[in-house]
Amino acid sequence: MPSSSPNHFHIVLPQIVWYREIGLSFAAGHYQQYADGPVHFHYVAPSFWAWKGGEARLANLAKFVDHIFCILPNEAEVCKLNGLSANFVGHPILEDALELNQGEDASRIQNLAGSRESFWSKYRVPSGGTIISLLPGSRLQEVARMLPIFAETVKMLKSSISELLTVVHVASNQHVEDYVDGFVRKWPVPVILVPGGETQPKYEALNASRVALCTSGTVAVEMQVARLPCVVAYRAHFLTELFIRYKAKIPYISLPNILLNASVIPEALFQQCTPGNLTSLLMELIHDEGLREKQILAAPEVMKLLWPSEKVAKRAQWGSSSKCLYGSPSMIAASTILDYVKPTSR
Repeated sequence: MPSSSPNHFHIVLPQIVWYREIGLSFAAGHYQQYADGPVHFHYVAPSFWAWKGGEARLANLAKFVDHIFCILPNEAEVCKLNGLSANFVGHPILEDALELNQGEDASRIQNLAGSRESFWSKYRVPSGGTIISLLPGSRLQEVARMLPIFAETVKMLKSSISELLTVVHVASNQHVEDYVDGFVRKWPVPVILVPGGETQPKYEALNASRVALCTSGTVAVEMQVARLPCVVAYRAHFLTELFIRYKAKIPYISLPNILLNASVIPEALFQQCTPGNLTSLLMELIHDEGLREKQILAAPEVMKLLWPSEKVAKRAQWGSSSKCLYGSPSMIAASTILDYVKPTSR
């Protein structure tokens, strides 16, 4: 509150709002009723760049959002052109790398040396074994659609790969956990379930794997951090697939491919997402060192694109003694929020 001392500030706590894209119209109406209320922030811009006519949504967003935090390069510039105050804070995946590296060099994970051996020892993986990480999604509906396809793929791989073992990464969602736990009881090969929500175990499992099979595209960025070659798969309801084919204006679904505008990571989408096709793509990626190297060499460029400038990162340090928070997207966003707190004079 105001003070007689000129060094005191009148602090107004802003309202931080994380709107899902599906709720933008509701949020617009609600905010317009309280235009004199708290400052409104929107974390993560709508994927306007992915859809035909996508930029038109930004004008509507500008009616009720004071500032937007962008997690992909060039989004902030387009938002500003459409009347939105915005800044690029970096992709949330950088938080993982910063945490594991204690704040040092977030371009990749440095501090998991020996994790492959410890993981293999912990789960008694045979010396000639092959581990494949499976990431079937985070929502129950997509997991229920993708996991059976993954299971059939693993069954086909089993005939070609001796000592095959799979790691299923399970999202932090009770419904998903229950579904996966029940489904893998009839899994065709030995399986390890890695729970979501903990960074270290996830990346230890990825570091111990030969390849990964992922649902959707954003999780492919985690594979880039871990330098783990992967295949991206996606199926949806046929009406959803028709809508995507009609409305999408980009040819890729995985974020690394989108950022590089190149087919670095193999994608098996819609009708092409079959156990047979996935088996072929994974077998190629397991044995072809050239294909593996292509993804590994692309990773630093992807991480560079997702990282904000050094100037922005340093400005958000706040003199924190916690290295792992240095220049992280969350700190940059928090620093931006604090900039809205203005000193007052009596």
